[in-house]
Parts: sequence; C-alpha cells; structure tokens
Amino acid sequence: MNLHNADIEISAVDKKQYPKKGYMEFAFAGRSNVGKSSMINKLLNRKSLARVSGTPGKTITINFYNIDDTIYLVDLPGYGYAKRPKSDVEKWGKMMEDYLSNRKELVQTILLVDSRHKPTKDDITMADWIRHYHERLIVVATKTDKLKKSEIEGNLELIWETLQMGEDDILVPFNTKDDEGKYTVWDMIEMMRAGQMSEE
Repeated sequence: MNLHNADIEISAVDKKQYPKKGYMEFAFAGRSNVGKSSMINKLLNRKSLARVSGTPGKTITINFYNIDDTIYLVDLPGYGYAKRPKSDVEKWGKMMEDYLSNRKELVQTILLVDSRHKPTKDDITMADWIRHYHERLIVVATKTDKLKKSEIEGNLELIWETLQMGEDDILVPFNTKDDEGKYTVWDMIEMMRAGQMSEE
C-alpha cells in the first residue's frame, strides 16, 4: 500500500453514508481525547489529515480514511466524558452498536486506551463489545512517551489485568513522539488483511 495515497473519504453521521466500495475496514475506538486522530496521523506520516482536538468529544462522526484504494482506517467517535446532551450519547451508542454488529466490511476494531490511567468502565464495556464481535481483543496503549520508563511496564500490566486480556489478545504500546507501536499496528493490519483475503 502507498501510504502517501491516503485521504478522508467521508465523515458519516448515518449508515447510509458509509462507503460502498467493499474495502476492508479497520476501526479505532476509544474514549474522548485518547489520541485516535493523532495515531492515525502518525500511521500515515501526516501532520493533520485527522483533525486533532484538545476538546473531548470533538469527533462525532464516523470518519473513513481511504488508504490507497485498498483499505479504510475508520475513526469512531470518542466515548466517555464528552460534554454532550444525553440524546447525543444515546445516538452514539446505537450508531456504534450497529456499526460493530452489522458492518460486514469491518475486519477488526482496535481499542485505544490512555497508558497513563487505569482503563475506565467505558473502556471495559468497549473491550467486551470487541470480544463479542471479533476473535480477539487488540488494544493500543497511547501516550507512553508521557510516562517515565520505570512506569511503563506496570501501567501496561494494569491495562492487561483490568481489561482481562487473554493469551490470544494483543497489547501494543504507542506514542507519537517516535515510531513506537507504529510498525506493529501496520504489521497487524497487514496480517489480518492477508488472512481475510485467504478466506475469501
């Protein structure tokens, strides 16, 4: 895949707007401000393709990034402490559940959690959703550059234990200051893509 040939194709607020090209989709879920947009920019070697915001809950659409007319990276709306009306939160929940359960192009949902903190109840709920709809739980622990080196191992263990991760699950440390985690995420996507193609 040519990562230089990447662009946002649609910011969908309704499933009728989802792309219809049939490309495999790899979605990123996480609480508001966990760093999904920053991670997408890092994966694609771009500074501002995905809009980064310091305001929780900025992303209220499902954003589909077309990667070289081959796959989509999908940025799901953040959950958690976003300052939004209850009706918006309920709409978000219905949209997420429908996407996760019914989107046939979705190969894997990857959960992002902040490496500095113990996973929240919402993180645990999302992890359970992912386990229900996928064979394994893949978690990316963001912002490891904001931890002391002596803290990283213990924090990763806390994430593993809190989310009750098992031997088939994968936990990837990630930060945007260097390339930690970047190539691991791409390797996983390529492996899942190849596995999906071999099944078809």
